[in-house]
Amino acid sequence: MAKDINLSSGTRNPLLLFLCFTTLMLLRTEAIWLTIPSKGTKCMSEEIQAQVVVLADYYVVADDVKGHQPQTVSAKVTSPYGNNLHQNENVTHGQFAFTTTESGNYVACFWVDTKHQESGGETTISLEWKTGIAAKDWDSVARKEKIEGVELELRKLEGAVEAIRDNLIYLKNREEEMREVSETTNARVAWFSILSLGLCICVSGLQLWYLKRFFRKKKLI
Repeated sequence: MAKDINLSSGTRNPLLLFLCFTTLMLLRTEAIWLTIPSKGTKCMSEEIQAQVVVLADYYVVADDVKGHQPQTVSAKVTSPYGNNLHQNENVTHGQFAFTTTESGNYVACFWVDTKHQESGGETTISLEWKTGIAAKDWDSVARKEKIEGVELELRKLEGAVEAIRDNLIYLKNREEEMREVSETTNARVAWFSILSLGLCICVSGLQLWYLKRFFRKKKLI
């Protein structure tokens, strides 16, 4: 384990810095800004697999105009099957958290409440969306398991590697499903082409037979 490794101070510090930097790159989450029109809805979506923790925090970015009250917005989060996971109306700040129950696109939509709208301009919100390993409370883990320093960073890296492995398995399964759908579609198209060709041959044979019979009746052949 990490406690049994004997490292000199000159080696320990660069290793700790490297682990911290790598973990921060893997767990880094940045807030995004969404500009909501005065009349309309702004949505964002992310494809997430099942049994993944999702945390989000959003707030209205205040204008630079002195004395101007922040605009209120409404928010709604839905699952791939249309289930309502979060809904909040007429707020300047909100949060939501849930664990996904099915794989697919989870959509978060925001719009301005026209009843409380003070101006006809656009409204900007800041949204911080965390999923999976980035949503885990590592401070609680460190306090509960009494770990710190390199051991905590190793635990974070282990979690990040597991998350990457789960994503790869999920992508592999999706690829297999899409390949099966593609093969099934190709087989159906091939059979349809064969049936179409057979139908064309039958129609052509019937036309030749009808024309030959017609010409014989008219004593043209």
